[in-house]
Amino acid sequence: MKHALKIGLRALIAVPLLAGLTVGVQAAEKVTIAYQTTVEPSKVAQADGAYEKATGWTIDWRKFDTGAEVIAAVASGDVQIGYVGSSPLAAAASRQLPIETFFIAVQIGASEALVVRDKAGIAKPQDLVGKKVAVPFVSTTHYSLLAALKHWGIDPKDLQIVNLRPPEIAAAWERGDIDAAYVWDPALGKIKASGRVLTDSAQVAQWGAPTFDAWIVRRDFAEKHPKFVQEFARVTAEAVAAYRANPNAWGAKSPQAAKIAKLTGANPEEIPELLAGSTFPLAKEQAGTALLGGGTVKAIADTAAFLKEQGKVESVLGDYSGYVNPRFVKAAQTQAKL
Repeated sequence: MKHALKIGLRALIAVPLLAGLTVGVQAAEKVTIAYQTTVEPSKVAQADGAYEKATGWTIDWRKFDTGAEVIAAVASGDVQIGYVGSSPLAAAASRQLPIETFFIAVQIGASEALVVRDKAGIAKPQDLVGKKVAVPFVSTTHYSLLAALKHWGIDPKDLQIVNLRPPEIAAAWERGDIDAAYVWDPALGKIKASGRVLTDSAQVAQWGAPTFDAWIVRRDFAEKHPKFVQEFARVTAEAVAAYRANPNAWGAKSPQAAKIAKLTGANPEEIPELLAGSTFPLAKEQAGTALLGGGTVKAIADTAAFLKEQGKVESVLGDYSGYVNPRFVKAAQTQAKL
């Protein structure tokens, strides 16, 4: 009887202890973050769980194929922080969605390109007329494609431009359904195997239409959890600094390349070239007047104006400064001395 009583007391004592543990787990902060398959340094931090370690939060990482899909998820409230390109960002800001740009992840170069099929008979830009060209609509590559066509004096209506996500582009290319595509990796690497680059976003930038990828945050989340956004910016900036300090250490056989390849689906052998094909701004560059301190606002405005000219957005704002916030990266820079 005494033995049974002891067991009963132990059980009663254990219940509140377990209940306390359960309450503790439930009380843990959680955030949903949207990422894409762009090859860039912060994928290593993501793979290593560095964001979780720095913040103590549980992070639900969700992969999206296009920036337009990310914007939709952020707008709905399902996602609090997201990775998007400058074109969907400009479209979202023009719609006055409650978002802020707080980190420029990539200044896009050769990592996004217009590839034409080897047997499509496209030797020069004018040969695109009448051809079927795939691109994810309202993406950085869509913007770059339209900018390239404008530079070449080609009316987009003279092409068959179809809206396909990157995985769909790879599949359509394999079937022979399309003649050309403007896309990023891993789809880019797959279609280059039986095609050639007609132009890329580094060239298009020289023609006056630069593109970039950025991390955005819902304004209400940033106001409620500024420390998390600051820590997110710090971890991202440290990953960029690690790459910029020694890019040769991120070779095809490196642990970094393996981690990036696992998250993006890109070929590890192509990782060094893809990283070299873009520019990744340091924290001190992020906060400067060329980017979050002023240049990014102008870039968003210019992109929005072009999209309106092309009929992709209904109207543009007089001021886009409310959609760019440098304070988080400035705080992160001071904290980590980046």
